[in-house]
Amino acid sequence: MNRLTYSCCCDIGRLRKENQDNYICDGNFLSPGESGSEIAPSQTVLTDRAALFGVFDGLGGEECGEVASLIAAKNASALNGQKCTESKLHEYCMRTNSEICRYVDDHGISSMGTTAAILAFTKSSVILCNIGDSKVFRLSKDKFEQLSEDHYCKTFFGKKPPLSQCLGIPETEIIIEPYIQTFDYENGDIFLICTDGLTDMVDNQTIQTIIRSGPFETAAKALMSTALYNGGKDNVTLVICKLNKSYFRIG
Repeated sequence: MNRLTYSCCCDIGRLRKENQDNYICDGNFLSPGESGSEIAPSQTVLTDRAALFGVFDGLGGEECGEVASLIAAKNASALNGQKCTESKLHEYCMRTNSEICRYVDDHGISSMGTTAAILAFTKSSVILCNIGDSKVFRLSKDKFEQLSEDHYCKTFFGKKPPLSQCLGIPETEIIIEPYIQTFDYENGDIFLICTDGLTDMVDNQTIQTIIRSGPFETAAKALMSTALYNGGKDNVTLVICKLNKSYFRIG
């Protein structure tokens, strides 16, 4: 059987007054009213069920972005332990998008939304689902790469462009198109899922160096500390997972 070691950090950052991020770690998510969380490294046995891990970056300033990310996290937690497929993750995005839009209508809010970056680990592969600019990276042997797809509008003058996709867009405006892809994994692969509170503060080369250089169990804390040291201008949420394959049979 395969084992997955994981760690999660979620911090309000140094400048924000509230935390609009959320996460899912094998069914766990940030409860309403919590400003941050730290989960000690744990282990999960991978069977035929899917173990879900992900991050959600709420959008909308004072317009309840934390509600949107909570809705996304709670809906994702309902998938944990089920047999997961690309189509189920697509349905999750559509259902969550509609639920956020209904909340906006019911409460007279102008708009709110959330990004989503999710990995569903199964017995033989990992399914990625992302929408927005929260990212997923993989370190496999000597290769460090971004697996997720950023959803940005085209812009000029070098400024960070607005998002072209997120959860919380009415169907009358645009049909959301999450990026969903299935990947094989190798023994020892490390996956990082994070909001832009990390990637806006820490460049990819530094992220890679931190993951490579220290014990895996301390990588999440090191990445969080670096983001906060560099300014912590936004909420920061990250989940880091390491896959260990077992090749023996029981019985």
